[in-house]
Amino acid sequence: MIGTGYLVTKTGMMDEHTNRQMSKMIVNVFNPLLVFSGAANAVGTVPLDTMGTVGLIAAGMFLFFILAGMVLSPLFDKDSRQRKIFQLMFVFSNLGFIGIPVVTSILGAEYVVYVTEFMLVYTIVFYTYGIALMEGKFSLSSLKGMINTGTVCSLAALAVIIFGIQIPDFIKTAITYMGNVASPMALVAVGFTLARSDWRKIFGQGRLYVFAVIKLLALPLLMLPVLRLVTDDRALLPVCMIMFGMPIGNMPLILGNQKGIDGSTCSAAIILTTVLCVFTVPILLMAVG
Repeated sequence: MIGTGYLVTKTGMMDEHTNRQMSKMIVNVFNPLLVFSGAANAVGTVPLDTMGTVGLIAAGMFLFFILAGMVLSPLFDKDSRQRKIFQLMFVFSNLGFIGIPVVTSILGAEYVVYVTEFMLVYTIVFYTYGIALMEGKFSLSSLKGMINTGTVCSLAALAVIIFGIQIPDFIKTAITYMGNVASPMALVAVGFTLARSDWRKIFGQGRLYVFAVIKLLALPLLMLPVLRLVTDDRALLPVCMIMFGMPIGNMPLILGNQKGIDGSTCSAAIILTTVLCVFTVPILLMAVG
């Protein structure tokens, strides 16, 4: 699918405008519908205590990544502003744009309901820790950004599960079909980015490979023993490991751009980790057993 995005870009069938509009649809329409359809199709099959466990795991994951970013980011850049970007890159993975399609493709759409909780915790951490790190202070006004399509659909999905709300079949069918568009479309968008990038800047920086190994493999594998202490649910373990091992998301780049920080290293790291996760996610799932 990534290769398809690369080819259609190189042959002129896809341009910047098309990719921008497609990405908006993924973020604001198809991914939220995939989250909601996963919940609608999983009513009665997900125990509420499992949902509580997922929330605990998600909070623990972000706390661990925040601490790891504080300790490790000085190793990757001497500039204080770039160190902040590396801190953000350790914490804010691409749980929605890439995580949902990966979980859906490998495990099935019914497991996306667990991703919902990770995304809700992500939103809270981003608009508190993330904004405060870049601003140097915490502002209540930043919390307004929590209100978006993804958050609303995630909360609706949790409500459907918790209260056992049965959605009519014709609606479930429609939102399931539209939600399924998210997986191939997101990976085509990755191919577009790869086709428009300077490969030497992406694949020629040794420090980014070290960062990618730590971010995609070392830290998730360090969390695995603790994860096994928290839960032995064979359905939940692979979902959590996929969430632990997701590539960098776009939010560190967006925050850096807003502050006038050079985003070339962050952009390269986003693309590199996204490509490498094709290989690292299967390793993490093998580690789960």
